Amino acid sequence: MNTAATETPSAAGTPAAGAARRRGRDVQGTRRLAALLLSPTLLVLALVIGYPVLAGFRESLYARGEGLDAQGFVVEGDRFVGLDNYTAIFQGDRADAFWNAFSNTTFFTLTTVVLETLIGVAMALIMHQAFKGRAIVRASILVPWAIPTAISGLLWRWIFQADGAANALLREQILWTADGFPAKAAVVIAEVWKTSPFIGLLVLAGLQMIPRDVYEAARVDGAGPVQQFFRITLPLVKPALLVAVLFRMLDVLRMFDLPAVLIGVNQKSVETLTMIAWFEASNLRYGSAAAYATILFLYIALIAYLFVKLLGADIIGEARRQTKRERRKAA
Repeated sequence: MNTAATETPSAAGTPAAGAARRRGRDVQGTRRLAALLLSPTLLVLALVIGYPVLAGFRESLYARGEGLDAQGFVVEGDRFVGLDNYTAIFQGDRADAFWNAFSNTTFFTLTTVVLETLIGVAMALIMHQAFKGRAIVRASILVPWAIPTAISGLLWRWIFQADGAANALLREQILWTADGFPAKAAVVIAEVWKTSPFIGLLVLAGLQMIPRDVYEAARVDGAGPVQQFFRITLPLVKPALLVAVLFRMLDVLRMFDLPAVLIGVNQKSVETLTMIAWFEASNLRYGSAAAYATILFLYIALIAYLFVKLLGADIIGEARRQTKRERRKAA
């Protein structure tokens, strides 16, 4: 007796499996196209960022000038000294100069970024309000950001001189541009005045993305201005605010031009890590200067990493989530 054999089609031959294979090929093709389009940009980044970083680290392992080799012979030119340029930074008088510059850099970063954040958010809230003459107020608030740093340094040097406007207003004779804490305060005031509009501008962009319906619903529920700020405004502008604060922190950690113009170089109270590296390079000690620059680079990278991890400044989070969604669709 012949029986009709019924065969169950394999999963590989089903229409669903065919659609999955097509989606997989499409995703792979999209990735290849994206890699091809991004390759020129990656090549340029490797040339302008990767090569200088590696070249700077290599320079920090060498010393120029005359010296003695292991056998006691005089050697001229570049000599490989390993980590000697790094260990020399933490020994003797150079260690005192390094830690002083490190503390100044950290002090300027903390004070200016905190003040700029508070003032910048206040600026953004003012610029976001609808009132007559808002365009003029926005333009006037952004003027300090448009002034070159060297020019603003000269401007504040004129204000802080002995017979300047600051002492006339305070009716005191304070040597702002000499040394000590007044010099630190002068740098902080000038830096906050110049760069607070940067944070205000980015926060304003975040405020304009918040739907007004959210505030209307909050007012219907009885929320006051303070509750609206802490429950609605601050959480919704947090991504833009964290990016602005991160950029400002990285910028202040590299501070050089403002204290150099306003107070001067080789002033202990305002000397930063960048100024020490510049001083070493100007005296043809390129290896030592590269060692300072490498330490500053690692310090900035550590601060940026901790900021992103601890405070949640997830700059590329949306792109990462989009990639995960595409992978789940392709699976």
